[in-house]
Amino acid sequence: MLRRPTTPLVLLLVLTGCTGDGIAPAAPVTPAAPVAPANPADPVGASGLGDPYFPRLGNGGYDVRHYGLTLDYTPATGRLTGTADITARATRDLGSFHLDLAGLTVDSATVGGADAAVRRAGTKLTLRPRERLRRGETFRTVVRYSGVPRRITDPDGSQEGWLGSDGRAVALGEPTGSMAWFPGNHHPSDKASYDIRITVPAGLKAISNGELRSERTKGGRTAFDWHVPEPMASYLATVAIGPYRTHETKVTRSVEGIEGAEAAEDTGTTEDTRDAEDDKGTKGTKGTKGTKGTGGAHGTVSSYTAVDQATAADPATADDSAKLLAAIPGILKWGEKNFGAYPFSATGLIIGRPGQAGYALETQTRPFLPGPTDTETLVHELAHQWFGDSVTPKSWRDMWLSEGFATYAEWLWLADHRGVPVRDSFAEAYADEANWAFPPAVPPSAAYLSEPPVYGRGAMVLQRVREALGDAAFFRVVRGWARTHRHGNADTADFTAYVERRSGRDLGPLWAAWLYGDAKPPRG
Repeated sequence: MLRRPTTPLVLLLVLTGCTGDGIAPAAPVTPAAPVAPANPADPVGASGLGDPYFPRLGNGGYDVRHYGLTLDYTPATGRLTGTADITARATRDLGSFHLDLAGLTVDSATVGGADAAVRRAGTKLTLRPRERLRRGETFRTVVRYSGVPRRITDPDGSQEGWLGSDGRAVALGEPTGSMAWFPGNHHPSDKASYDIRITVPAGLKAISNGELRSERTKGGRTAFDWHVPEPMASYLATVAIGPYRTHETKVTRSVEGIEGAEAAEDTGTTEDTRDAEDDKGTKGTKGTKGTKGTGGAHGTVSSYTAVDQATAADPATADDSAKLLAAIPGILKWGEKNFGAYPFSATGLIIGRPGQAGYALETQTRPFLPGPTDTETLVHELAHQWFGDSVTPKSWRDMWLSEGFATYAEWLWLADHRGVPVRDSFAEAYADEANWAFPPAVPPSAAYLSEPPVYGRGAMVLQRVREALGDAAFFRVVRGWARTHRHGNADTADFTAYVERRSGRDLGPLWAAWLYGDAKPPRG
């Protein structure tokens, strides 16, 4: 997620949501307190996962496997009717458990097909099944709910949740906004697959993540069915409703043998050829079959793009929007060269109206832009598909692993397509005192998760790693990191350990100075 000035090389000042109603941001960060042991006679899943910045966000005792969301929205009234069909596995015995939900009215809830007792307290929805759930048991929870979904305002003034106006709506979730439109386990560490059906008045479009399976109109209303087969953190789920112009196509994956190259990298036998690459793919590798479910190295990826009709019709924004849509295949192709196989079966872009939101967001497979932006912003959001969406932070303290990589991707793009060396981008970031307000791995509180050090200094960490390892080893590490943790979660300790293990180097002084240090280290 980011909000930037229009000057291409000015380092990003980014904006992201920091708290939701009822989810108070933590004070200056301290180690999370351990969850109190439950009463064995009445086992209750934890209310909150102890995130360093949002300790009450998320819930314990179960792991969600799948969300089936059935939504019906009427823009004229702002009313949303929804059913959340949640499949989960109990990780301990449960007499009751919690879901996160901000606002809305719960009309009914069942667990295992039987009515469940329901209690609301702030953003916590507590369900007590008729029969205790046993550890290892897979169970199904169905919650029916309705109401006017709310906006959630963060301490920095940005808004997330359900942003509706002028016959349009967009749902944006980073970091807590998804609880405004469906109940769930809304912590990034609990990822799941999704099926999302959205019904809206005929003539409007309803866009979400993943692949569009069907679009049917009946009785003056149109239902859109979206399928997300790969795991997704709930803050990356989106719904965009409005008068959109849409286009479906297939994006050819032309990267040469990326999976074969990655397999060879595990043995250390493949040399990195990035500096000799051009836009026709990686040289020196042979084609091989890609990963199942991600389109294959020589297969295709489903692409669905949408541009708000007002944006598409305005001469001031129409051309810029068209250029962004045309750039997607080339950016993905470039991304595969640098980061490895694209991790999803779908891609695309949603371009809303200028001012519809105060930031761009890397919603999974289909980023959202509030009006057309520069190409570097699109590169940033598409790079997140590897770093943030596929490899997702374990907690919000690890946000630099998403934003530092996405910012570094911009530097690489500028070097490859604008003739701006990465060292120049590094020098500009180094000279910007805003990047030295705090170390990127330890923001002082939730209010600082979107501040420049998470982005600019995070990217500087990666450049220092590159300088320490050399280009060949660095890009092997980057591709290996994206592959090893594909569709999973990782934290800063995982990253530093991975880099040192793959490179055989002790980088302790680098981490101490650039990742964790309070002082501005010598540029070297």
